[in-house]
Amino acid sequence: MRFARTARWFLLALLLSVVPATSFAGVFISVGFAPPVLPVYEQPICPEPGLMWTPGYWAYGADGYYWVPGAWVPAPYVGALWTPGYWGWGGGRYIFHDGYWGPHIGYYGGVNYGFGYGGIGFAGGIWRGGFFSYNTAVMHVGVGGGWGGHVYEDRAIVERGYVARDSHVAYAGGPGGIHHDPSPEERVAEHDQHRGPSDVQQHHAEAARVDRTSYAKNNGGHPANGAVSRPLGSSSHTAVTHTATTRTTSSTTRSTTMASTHTNTAGSAHAMTARPAASASHAAPAAHAAPAAHASAPAPKSSPSGHHK
Repeated sequence: MRFARTARWFLLALLLSVVPATSFAGVFISVGFAPPVLPVYEQPICPEPGLMWTPGYWAYGADGYYWVPGAWVPAPYVGALWTPGYWGWGGGRYIFHDGYWGPHIGYYGGVNYGFGYGGIGFAGGIWRGGFFSYNTAVMHVGVGGGWGGHVYEDRAIVERGYVARDSHVAYAGGPGGIHHDPSPEERVAEHDQHRGPSDVQQHHAEAARVDRTSYAKNNGGHPANGAVSRPLGSSSHTAVTHTATTRTTSSTTRSTTMASTHTNTAGSAHAMTARPAASASHAAPAAHAAPAAHASAPAPKSSPSGHHK
């Protein structure tokens, strides 16, 4: 028993040791039982051009898993793309890998979050000339007005992005989990400079954490708010504006600790704090969400229903 426990911690320590040096620092949460399946919900219409979609996910708190709704949020800089966090199996436990912003979409376990996040890459849109253009094959955005020509439709890339098309499993690896090894494109992102969730995203997640109705033990795995048009816990959101030159940004570090270890009848959880990475300035180039197939976009089309797929 003692040997098994020691081996488990050794594997977790090994995992922490291979985190890329360019990554932001965060909390590694490990839980002894799997998160619930991803709920089915509709994507709300994007309230204004320039906002980025961040899919909902199961987080873990003192009273178990709770749902953080999907939301439209401002990008931290022109060219930034969001790689969602995911639960992965390792050392006999489920470990949460936090999401991050970067110039490329990285590995998120092959989990199908829908709306362009089919498990590999992102098919929801691309940055072009300082503006973000939305792929209406999977994104629910407005028509006319300020949207201008920043919409297009490309269903082919959506189909290529699925790892497990009809799966709602919320974790990678382990018993019943999604099995997908990082693609070459996802490995490229490992060497990027990453930035953790923005203040707006962190406030949004905190608002979900203190909402008792968001916990799976209270909603049976079916949260009332699968997604919201604007983040919870924040009153002002401004989309990134067009700029003719690339902004230079610095990586931010985030180090949070949990006050205590939580247990319940289904399993246990604990957290470890990773060592903050050294801060380094970097250029944030205009980036594509997927390979070069997006070089040119078709003409604008009407908006889809926005269901999670």
